[in-house]
Amino acid sequence: MGEKLNIVKALNKALEEELERDEDVLVMGEDVGVDGGVFRVTEGLYDKFGEERVIDTPLSESGIVSTAYGMAVYGMKPVAEIQFMGFSYPAFDQIISHISRIRNRSREVYNAGMVIRMPYGGGIQAPEHHSESTEALYAHTPGLKVVIPSNPDDAYRLLKASIRDEDPVIFLEPKKIYRSFKQEVEVGEVGELEKARIAKEGEDVTVVSYGASFREAKKAAEDLDSIDVELIDLRTIKPMDFETIKESVDKTGRCIIVHEAPQTCGVGAEISARLTEDDILHLKAPVKRVTGFDTIIPMYQMEDKYLPDKSKVKDAVKKVYEF
Repeated sequence: MGEKLNIVKALNKALEEELERDEDVLVMGEDVGVDGGVFRVTEGLYDKFGEERVIDTPLSESGIVSTAYGMAVYGMKPVAEIQFMGFSYPAFDQIISHISRIRNRSREVYNAGMVIRMPYGGGIQAPEHHSESTEALYAHTPGLKVVIPSNPDDAYRLLKASIRDEDPVIFLEPKKIYRSFKQEVEVGEVGELEKARIAKEGEDVTVVSYGASFREAKKAAEDLDSIDVELIDLRTIKPMDFETIKESVDKTGRCIIVHEAPQTCGVGAEISARLTEDDILHLKAPVKRVTGFDTIIPMYQMEDKYLPDKSKVKDAVKKVYEF
């Protein structure tokens, strides 16, 4: 049965259902309880499930993540919230040195089946550390899965799948589009991690994106009447569904990758390298990236100049098509 939800409500619905389904699932983080989270994703859960299942923590990202890690190794299913991606760095040691390694370290005796939720990216004119898009740091780390939905239905289904997964999942939420649109969500459905979505079929150019940037890529694809764009929403950047990308590029011969993270060593660089290694004979033009710049995301008035938008994507598509 479908419900019209925005991303915030879809995530809230997924958390509520997983808390009801499995008593080992719990939610923890700064202000996730009484206040319902800084973006109200956990609103109402504290009243329904109580302080032992929806836990307001001290202001300590390292403490939140390390406590969740201990719970996960014990066999519980914690969903830890970091208020903004830029606040996750104090917990980086726990994530890299312990959470991502415990399955290998223990030779699969233990695992850390847990989710770390973080709103990521720009678009809301927030202060420093509030608009980070550093997903490549986590994607580069063996032992972690990295999921980034672009719409309410995927947000709902992929969060449920992430909570049920045996591996640790970094779940990044595009806060720019948290409430920007509603979509019918198939309540009860659980998504499939590691599988990209072909959002629009086309013959001329493959455009690959994810998260909030996907919305700009979609606008560009819909606005290009004379160029037939095939549009791919990655959903999960680690592990990446490269086969879907390759099959598309085999057909179109051209590829553009769109993300707001800095360009150097980003997800776009990985896709471009793989296409060069595995699919170069099908390429009719060089792979092009439309990304943020190799700078700290700027403040307020300059933020829109930093982020990929419809016009930048359209220009890139035209250049690649006309190469």
